[in-house]
Amino acid sequence: MIQTTGTMQSEQLVRDYLYVRDLTMRITEPLETEDYVVQSMEDVSPPKWHMAHTTWFFEDFILNKYVDGYEYRFEATRKLFNSYYETLGKPFPRHQRGLLSRPTVREIIQYREEVDREMAAFLKDPANLTEEVLSLLEIGLQHEQQHQELLLTDIKYNFSINPLHPVFNTKPLSPVETYAPPMEWQRFEGGVAAVGTNDEHFSFDNERPEHKVYLYPFSIASRPVTNGEYMAFIKEGGYSNPKYWLSDGWAAVNKEGWEAPLYWEQTGGEWFYFTLNGFKKVEPEEPVTHISFYEADAYARWAGCRLPSEHEWETAFKDRPVKGQFLEAMDFHPAFDGDQSPYGSVWEWTRSPYTPYPENARPEGALGEYNAKFMSNQMVLRGGSCATPDNHVRPTYRNFFHPDKRWQFSGIRLAKDETGYDQD
Repeated sequence: MIQTTGTMQSEQLVRDYLYVRDLTMRITEPLETEDYVVQSMEDVSPPKWHMAHTTWFFEDFILNKYVDGYEYRFEATRKLFNSYYETLGKPFPRHQRGLLSRPTVREIIQYREEVDREMAAFLKDPANLTEEVLSLLEIGLQHEQQHQELLLTDIKYNFSINPLHPVFNTKPLSPVETYAPPMEWQRFEGGVAAVGTNDEHFSFDNERPEHKVYLYPFSIASRPVTNGEYMAFIKEGGYSNPKYWLSDGWAAVNKEGWEAPLYWEQTGGEWFYFTLNGFKKVEPEEPVTHISFYEADAYARWAGCRLPSEHEWETAFKDRPVKGQFLEAMDFHPAFDGDQSPYGSVWEWTRSPYTPYPENARPEGALGEYNAKFMSNQMVLRGGSCATPDNHVRPTYRNFFHPDKRWQFSGIRLAKDETGYDQD
């Protein structure tokens, strides 16, 4: 990702910009025209909306602000492609995005190409590369990377409701570990720890500032929970025993009829799941995914453990290199890598509510709506997934979703208290 020190040449900025933009289009290559407009539930957006919204971000926050006489490419652009920035106007209702047949897919692709030409020309002029512009460019690219993951998770849900089980990814999967490594435990003595960041390169406002927290002694698992381990929870009546569930979670189980992770179906006594690579038999040695916070919490309680706090997770893994199974592998399905990296494969639920850090400063203007206004009734996830770009996550990165959401590549890493714990 770009450096914002002002030392990078404009040609490199253009290459970085176009690389991210081109990756979005690579993701959508397998789609047919009909696939671009589907919105199968309120949480997902049509692929063409993602393509347009990420383009509008650069158009509105940079071109419209810094290019004299710039004109929007579409009438009512802010209304059509604005997601939730109320300070910029009233967005079109999220749950109705799938009803917008116009602009067409062809027009949206042309829109992206036109804005990319404008942005490339703008970035090639060193006089335009102010600190504020570079900061907005970085946020815009990070924002598009977030939508690249959403593109994949939304496409997966859209495809999953089709009884034909359409295959999105026909590329052979990368070689992976055949068996999950043994689950081991790493103990931490606790005490005062520094979390968050003051990184001068880039971080979202919800990661700042670095601050001190106190941790009690804890242990954290060396890998996420597998499908096979989660099957044992199902087999032992995990979804039918209220003693494992939070009250809201138990209500969700009964209201939604949950009996297994999202995309799982039982046929002939065996479990199968829908993946972006086809409808397949559940592989016991893979990380379990498409789990809600409620399910992760219930499983942890059933296993005699708990979920880690986000501060425990960050403390345990902040010195580990950020490498693992990410989007660029184009597998779109979680697997273990040989290094048991905590990054990639599946996002990992923590037990931490999504709240601001002490002395966190909310950005001025519309970008103040980017993260801060969502700090209510959501839970933090850490680590990234098989659909996350590899240079997007950091040890301090805070993802967040409501506790009942399951359509993301979200999984489980266990933790446990160590105060008075007998390791024998």
